[in-house]
Amino acid sequence: MVISEESPAAYSRPLIGEYLCGNSSLEKITYRSKEFWRLNNVEVFLGKRVVGVELSNKFVTLEGGEKVYFENLLLATGGKPITGSIDGKDKRGVFTFTSLSDAEILKARIGGKERAVIIGGGLIGVCLAEALAKNGMDVAIIELKETILSLLLDPTSSEIIRSKIQKEGIKVLTGHSVQRIIGKKDDENTVDAVVLENAQVIPCELVVIAIGVRPRIELAQGTEIKTNIGIVMDRFMRTSVPYVYACGDVAEAYDFVFEENRVLPQWPTAYIGGRTAGFNMAGKETQYPGSTLMSALKYFNIPVIAAGVTNPMNSQEIQSLISYSPKDAIYKKIVIRKGRIIGFILVKDIERAGILFYLMQENVDTDEFKEKLLSSDFGLLSLPAELRKKMLAECVVD
Repeated sequence: MVISEESPAAYSRPLIGEYLCGNSSLEKITYRSKEFWRLNNVEVFLGKRVVGVELSNKFVTLEGGEKVYFENLLLATGGKPITGSIDGKDKRGVFTFTSLSDAEILKARIGGKERAVIIGGGLIGVCLAEALAKNGMDVAIIELKETILSLLLDPTSSEIIRSKIQKEGIKVLTGHSVQRIIGKKDDENTVDAVVLENAQVIPCELVVIAIGVRPRIELAQGTEIKTNIGIVMDRFMRTSVPYVYACGDVAEAYDFVFEENRVLPQWPTAYIGGRTAGFNMAGKETQYPGSTLMSALKYFNIPVIAAGVTNPMNSQEIQSLISYSPKDAIYKKIVIRKGRIIGFILVKDIERAGILFYLMQENVDTDEFKEKLLSSDFGLLSLPAELRKKMLAECVVD
């Protein structure tokens, strides 16, 4: 059984920006059709919210009181938007942007030459800014930190993206925060402008709060399921209760770079974690291979891939290899610790991302070929023969 408070039950959250600006249809971002569930004998509850978990008797309670019993339970409740303590955030015209329903609401709302302020210059905020700009809106991003996409990129790569989106007409104000959202003179409950910490007033008809998400651990709280920032689990995606599993943004999954469990709010981690949990719930013991923060993006046709540690602290044991061509806006950075890759950033030239991620995930000692990592012709043939053989063997599917 699959229970989802949304409909459809499975769709690509990273593509809701594409859906909003009209570059992708609902059919294209939906992963599972009704026919899929029927053919695989899956009972689906759509538009139903779970409000409680009873572990001793093994059932969940739906909104309305209906009970659904289980033998194994997977909690994949994701994250909820953080809205902070901004004065006026409850006014009409203030939104969040993390789900398809958010995109649907905005899709019905936007149009014309309206002005939009996005609070937050992270993945969600920059993605949304592009979508709104492509809909003809006047868009401004307000970011507290000095750079946009600061959790993903270093200052140089961040500036490349900032420069590009500014050329497309999006205003970017970094090092600032929104203190208040004020209403219209004749309708205090409808958005008219935001006020920054320096008293600057930015008129707008639309405000989107995109400052991050927090794991939705409410169903686990008050039960025997151990929680921290997210739900705590082992390498088999099991929680502290043997028949309860978790994955996705709600879970603290194993990060192979930091060698500890962390909340990794990203789609590839959710996919791999869910697949691992599913195998184990079905009786096929499978260990989660581990993941790390990794994002593959495209802003106004500039592709970006970043993974692992991209802004390392100063340390004698950490080395950053960098190649930058300002004219072409091509940027490559590889972060190495004791010969092992622990992170990288690729802007525009992203073809070798798969090889770099493999080397990082497998903790491969790169000292023998380190000087080749940034070369334009770096590829499989740049690697030692034994390593090539191992990589190719692992790509073979029976």
